[in-house]
Amino acid sequence: MSHPEGAGPSRVGSRIGSGRRRLGVVVSAVVLVGAGGWFAGTQVQSPADAAASHRAPKAGPVTVSVVRQSLTASVVATGSVEFASPRPLSLAGPVGSGASAGADGEGAEQRVTKAPVAGTKIKEGDVLMTVNGRPVFALGGSVPMYRALGPGTSGDDVTQLQKALKRLGFDPGGTGGTYGQGTATAVADWYKSKGYDAQEPSPTDQQQLGSLEQAVSAAQETLLTTNSGAGTASSSETGSSSSPNPQSSTDKQVHEIQVKSAQKALDLANGALSSFKATYGTKVPAGEVVFLPKLPARLDKVSVKTGDTPSAQIGTVTSSDVVVQAAVPGTDAQLLRHGMTARLTTADGKSAQGTVDVVADGSDSSSGTESAATAPSTTDDTNSAADSTAAVQVRITVPEPGPLAGEAEAAVKVTIKVGASDGKVLTVPMAAIHTSSDGRARVKVERGDAVTDVHVTVGLSAAGIVEVKPDGGTLEAGERVVVGE
Repeated sequence: MSHPEGAGPSRVGSRIGSGRRRLGVVVSAVVLVGAGGWFAGTQVQSPADAAASHRAPKAGPVTVSVVRQSLTASVVATGSVEFASPRPLSLAGPVGSGASAGADGEGAEQRVTKAPVAGTKIKEGDVLMTVNGRPVFALGGSVPMYRALGPGTSGDDVTQLQKALKRLGFDPGGTGGTYGQGTATAVADWYKSKGYDAQEPSPTDQQQLGSLEQAVSAAQETLLTTNSGAGTASSSETGSSSSPNPQSSTDKQVHEIQVKSAQKALDLANGALSSFKATYGTKVPAGEVVFLPKLPARLDKVSVKTGDTPSAQIGTVTSSDVVVQAAVPGTDAQLLRHGMTARLTTADGKSAQGTVDVVADGSDSSSGTESAATAPSTTDDTNSAADSTAAVQVRITVPEPGPLAGEAEAAVKVTIKVGASDGKVLTVPMAAIHTSSDGRARVKVERGDAVTDVHVTVGLSAAGIVEVKPDGGTLEAGERVVVGE
């Protein structure tokens, strides 16, 4: 058998092998496509299946652990540093004497010649300011200055002055409340020690004294002249006793009346002079002393400057004691008591310790006045609920202010400890406490797949945590209580 050129046996076998290889590729492809379809079929989900796979798991209760710990309850508020016992400061009258200017300028229109300085610490005997070059002194005493004090005056204000002079080392000779020569001398020495002259009698007073003295001299001369006339008449009558004088008896009576009148005029003149002399001498003008109930004190604010007329309030004075004023909600104020310790902290971390002094509406619990913490309620439940949210003023005294001494008007954090647990106690968040219909408190405890109610007695609370004691059930540290569903 013949074959075409180029189509021998080897060429035919090559064609057969090539066909088999193509068949294998096709079969492999079919197998791969089938496997891919099977895999895809196992992964594709229906819309319902997809939604079910993305549905949130069934919600369970939110729980926290019961913790055994020590618990401290505190009231926390923001307060302001202030100085205690603020009071207005003014002069009781003119500085110097007289209403019209004298030759030396005394009594001229009142002008501040050296103004007081805010922040100054005032001690007894200090000069607060000067007016027309004269001093205004600070002295300790509860009776306000309201008049000039000088020879002849008496009263509690004089006693107050005498005691102050004695404290300053100038003995007035007594503190009986009558301004005498001893007091005048002590006043003069005190002024001199400060570099000033005490207020001596004014020119008007000196002129009046002269006039009164002249009146006494004139009355004395009149009385002497009248008496001399009586002697002359008596001699005349004696020399002419042999010749009767029908007028002698009448003249004698007239003369006696004249003598009595002259004597009475002299007595009146002496009385006026004595009365004036009783008030004549070294005085303390009404505007030259300011009595303050407690010294040392602090000049807090000043309302006048050099050149002003000090006719109104010249400033505000406080004690040197530091206090902190704070406002707390009524519910917190009910926990506070007089004498509780307060920790005071500034913004930069400085701290001091104070004591609760006054609680609620300025009532001083130290003096026996009922505070918000102790006063019985006289309102209905609605008003009580409203009042419980109202701010209550609390004053804290700071015996040793330390870093707060120079922090007037600064804000401080006030932390007042109102209670502490007796050692470690069981505690849960306030959110875990529920109230039954019978008014009893309870917590829900998760135990396994169940939630069990455990009645509890609620104790001290602080910062959202409350002490609990199981009441008729068991509750252990580490168990989990429900705080949310």
